[in-house]
Order: sequence, then structure tokens, then C-alpha cells
Amino acid sequence: MTDKNLPAKLFIFFFFLFFNLTANSQSASLPRSTPEAQGVSSKEIMDFVNAANTGKTEFHSFMMLRHGKVVAEGWWNPYRSDLKHTLYSTSKSFTATAIGFAVTEKRLSVDDKVISFFPNDLPDTVSPYLAQLTVKDVLMMSDGQDPEPNVRGDSNWVKGFLAAPIVNEPGTTFLYNSMGTYMLSAIVQKVTGQKVIDYLKPRLFEPLGITGMDWETDGRGINTGGWGLRLKTEDMAKFGQLFLQKGRWNGKQILPASWIEEASTAKIMQEPNAPQAKKDSNDWVQGYCYQMWRCRNNAYRGDGAFGQFIIVMPDKDAVVAITAETPDMQSEINLVWKYLLPAMKDEKLADDKASFAALKNKLASLALSAPAASNASSLQKAVAGKTFAIEPNEKHIRNMAFQFSNNTCYATIKTDTATYKIGFASGKWQPGETTMHGPYLVERAKANLEGLPPFKIDGSYAWTDNNTLKLELRYIESPHTETLTCHFDNNKLTVNVSNSFDYGKKEVVLRGVEN
Repeated sequence: MTDKNLPAKLFIFFFFLFFNLTANSQSASLPRSTPEAQGVSSKEIMDFVNAANTGKTEFHSFMMLRHGKVVAEGWWNPYRSDLKHTLYSTSKSFTATAIGFAVTEKRLSVDDKVISFFPNDLPDTVSPYLAQLTVKDVLMMSDGQDPEPNVRGDSNWVKGFLAAPIVNEPGTTFLYNSMGTYMLSAIVQKVTGQKVIDYLKPRLFEPLGITGMDWETDGRGINTGGWGLRLKTEDMAKFGQLFLQKGRWNGKQILPASWIEEASTAKIMQEPNAPQAKKDSNDWVQGYCYQMWRCRNNAYRGDGAFGQFIIVMPDKDAVVAITAETPDMQSEINLVWKYLLPAMKDEKLADDKASFAALKNKLASLALSAPAASNASSLQKAVAGKTFAIEPNEKHIRNMAFQFSNNTCYATIKTDTATYKIGFASGKWQPGETTMHGPYLVERAKANLEGLPPFKIDGSYAWTDNNTLKLELRYIESPHTETLTCHFDNNKLTVNVSNSFDYGKKEVVLRGVEN
């Protein structure tokens, strides 16, 4: 028998399916608003963007939330809203949040002794300070080790950490310790049977609509904890907003407000005797929380190397997320205090359509310049197709070859273990991906970048003179860029390899000869 109402029923079914999918899609994104509707001046946000374009910091993205709504967002091309970005130590705040969930579920206590989780990895002699070390001590960067243990070349980082001397009584002295955060990750995995990223997925990432994240592991499959998490800018902003809302999201308390309060208030001072002038000007001496930093202006933040920030400002009901590369993180955060903080008013502002339109256009046109297009060198045809054997070097590059086609240079780089072919466009960015590792602050860690997919890249090239080819390679899911400056002299090749975060201080020089 045919159901005469079937077409209508199917229409209703697919209508509600579409409606639910659309609603879920919308709920995964933060709501948007004009700045003025949330009491923020478009003109003053524009002042921030203009300052960002002329300062020491190379901005990659920023997002500003007021009263839970995005009032400004921008990405400097080739960085994009859909790309993850290496967070470096901002990862620590997520590891501490995993501890918060585990405490809430009574899987552990912050007063538990660290050695209690790893009975098979203890040194032959457990010192009194090691026996005393608690999860809370590690959370507040008062592990007592000085210096921080360098065990990243070991196969068992837990064992290496526990073997490192503790010279200060735990809980008494602040000393930054990324390996301590790794230990928090290892503890979460020990008590839950899951890597931190997997443990957080149903508890944090899914409720906030965060997808596509990944997190580096050590050689034993434990998330690195203190670094290695990659998220999109909006994901960072969501995390900050969750803290601003005291752990509440879409009407549901996903993490107790008491934990948010505990995790975001100062537990220890970095420099207890810092002079007042330093306290007035420095955001690194305001106190340390649980893997978060207190800031001036009664704010607090997740904080990652080279300027990855999630800044939470309770007094202003605001969050600012930034990805960047900078030699001066203080100057970067100073821009927030100078321009964005005073841009937020207590009341809704009158519409300023002209300033809002100008800001919107500015944010849509943000870009980092590729090397300027150049005329092809007379050497280009002579170089094309040739392979240069490279002398032994720390980059483990064995030979290089070059091809040119349709304003694109294809560089083939052969190492001890693999061959990579990368495209570089003339005068613009050429998107691509590669498994070749780029510049990385912790590249000497054993199994560094373990478990990550191929890296998104953008390449551009230019002849800077008749004998010199400059290849600029941006790893656009990280803060960093690698530049290979290739100088040709008859059948010889010299390549100066530099990375952006050494700021011109260090280059690797490769020397080769035509095969």
C-alpha cells in the first residue's frame, strides 16, 4: 500500500534534518555583532589593527569578544580562519583543564603526590622533596627543579623528570617548567587511560564545537602537555569565553565554577620582590595560576611562545585571542592594553556605520607580503633541471634541484630519509603541504611533531640578483617561516638557511656542487 502522505512526511523530515544541521552548525560558531552594539568603538579597534601592522609583532590572527559576541576578527593572509595554529605553551592551559575535569570526576586530587602515579619509574632513591611534590605544585610551576630538566632526548620522559634533582621545596619557588606540564598530561593518561586530547574531546572540545584539533605526542604516545596543541583562532576564543563564563556553555555547566576560579587566581608570585615600576609595566610578574598567567588590568591569560595569547578580561566581559610571531611578547600585549582595553565602554554605543565599514574592509584585506616578483635571472634556464650534491650538514640535506614553470619554482630537497618537492610562486603565496619539518622551538625533542598530519605551507620566490634565488616557506599552521637563500656560482651552490624566530642571529650554511 502506498502512503499518500509520504512526500509531505519526507519534506517535513528533511526540513527538520536541515534545520537541526543548520542550528548545530551555527551553534558551533560564536555569535557575531557590530562593535558598537557591544559598547566597543570600531575606530579604536582600527587603531589597534593599524598599530599591529607597524609594530615589532608579525600578527597572524586576532579575535575580540565582548559580552560573548565576536566584534572583530582578522587573519593576515596566507593565514586563514580555517587553519589551526601552533599554540606552544598556551597548550598548558588545556592540560590544566584536563586535570580540572579529572578532579571533578574524582579520578585524582591536586594534593595527590606525583610519585604515586608512577611507581615503576621512580629513581633508586626518592628524595624528601620528590616524595613531597604534589599535582598542585606542578600546576603552579613550583616543582622545585632548577633548572628545568632537559629530558626530551630520552625515551622515557616520566623517568627522566622524576630523576631530576629538586633543589627548592615544592610549592615555594616559581620556576617555569614545561616538563612539569608534560607530567600533568602523563598523570591524566595514567588515571583515565586516554591521551589528554581524547579525554578532553567529549568534555571540552565537543561541547564548545571545537573540531580538527591535534596535539603532539612523545615517543610513548603521551601528549606533550606543555606544548604541541594546535587549534583555530576561534577555538582559542571559545576556551577563553568558557573561563569568562565560569565554566558554563550553552546553559550547561561543563566545568565547575569553583575550578575556574581556582585555576585562574594567582597561586604564586614570579618575582615576589619585584619593584613597583616593574609590576606596573610587566605582565610576567603579576602572579601565576594553574598553567595560566595573571595580567595587569585584573586579567589573566593562556600564553604561548612568540605571542600566542588567550586574554580573559572579567572586568570588561571580554576575551582577545591572538596568534603571531614576535621577538617581544610584552610589546604585543601592550597593544591590547593601549588600544583595545580603552575601546570598551560600559554602555552600548551609537552606530558608527562609516567606521565599522572601514574596519570591516581593513580586516578583510589583511595580508603579509610575499617577496616582490622579480624578473627571471639569466641563470634560471641554466639552473633548471640541475641537481646539486650538498656537503654533510646538520639539516641532513643531501641534494637539491630546481625546476621553473609558469612563474613557479619547484625545489626538490632530498634528505637522509625522504625527498620533498615544494612549489614557490613568484610575487604571491603558493599553497601546499609537506611532511618536511619546519622551524620549531622544541625540534630537538625526541619524536618531535609526532603524530601530526602533513604541514600546510605557502611558498614564494624571487631572484634578488642575477645569482641569488630567495625561497620563502611559511609553515602557516605555526608561527614560523623558513628562508633558503640560494647563491649560484658556476657549478657551485651555497644555501643560507634561516628561520624567522632567530631574527637574523643564526643561519645554517649549506655548500654543494653540481652533480
